[in-house]
Amino acid sequence: MTTPPPALLIAGHGTRDEAGAEAFRDFVRELGRRNPQLPVAGGFIELSPPPLGEAVTELVERGVRRFAAVPLMLVSAGHAKGDIPAALAREKERHPEISYSYGRPLGAHPGLMKVLERRLDEALGGSGRSPEDRAEVTVLLVGRGSTDPDANAEVHRAARLLWEGRGYAGVETAFVSLAAPDVPAGLDRCVRLGARRIVVLPYFLFTGILPERVRQQAEGWAAAHPEAEVRCADVIGPEPELLDLVMERYEEAVRGDVRMNCDSCVYRIALPGFEEKVGQPQQPHHHPDDETHDGGHGHGHHRHGGHSHSHAH
Repeated sequence: MTTPPPALLIAGHGTRDEAGAEAFRDFVRELGRRNPQLPVAGGFIELSPPPLGEAVTELVERGVRRFAAVPLMLVSAGHAKGDIPAALAREKERHPEISYSYGRPLGAHPGLMKVLERRLDEALGGSGRSPEDRAEVTVLLVGRGSTDPDANAEVHRAARLLWEGRGYAGVETAFVSLAAPDVPAGLDRCVRLGARRIVVLPYFLFTGILPERVRQQAEGWAAAHPEAEVRCADVIGPEPELLDLVMERYEEAVRGDVRMNCDSCVYRIALPGFEEKVGQPQQPHHHPDDETHDGGHGHGHHRHGGHSHSHAH
């Protein structure tokens, strides 16, 4: 008898924006439709239903005993490095019969760079395709922002990869929360660098409060600077490239080929100003819908001292 493949568990960040939460749930359903041989479930770390624990319970009730968890996140910040592994450890205590492997975040994958390029072309009305047009376009890639310097550095890496070989005048970076520069400061920088046309490109998977804030801040800055042409691009969205990438991360996790970058992980390496985080135990988020006796914190303390990012149990 052939052993069934591990199920797929999608871990999302969560948002107070219902449209953004529904976009995630739709995406999980589409993954299930595209992979009918595979049990697929998804849940959130915080803010939105269903919580991740409920998604694990759903899989267990469907007879699943092995699964691979993929964080539906663009960068390796605290959620991917600590909160999700700790939440999974808690679920292992609740369901001792399960085993799981943990995949890596999506990252600046070439497929996603293609989608971002498409979003830029759309924002430019199709006028950004020729080398001459692109040479006059400066892109401001806006990430979520994090207290983790490694996560912020990943946004800069995405900006560089987006710039390479595509002919834009430049690709600058900004953040909508928790990190500098913010959107207005990023736009100021673009102008100081001689930008003629600027496209603000949100580095987000789905719509939500933060991507909408990016748009509002960009429009507010543009109103105060009529001399600059500013356009806003759309989020990545549930494109085929994103669906394919999630399955690529799933296959990596199943094979045990998870290559998470730990060279500048704030929980492993003493980075200036963040020394106190080294070896810090991680605890799962308390999800408001997660009805547990332990207040949502469980006993899944997770320390980043050993080879802890792979989480193959």
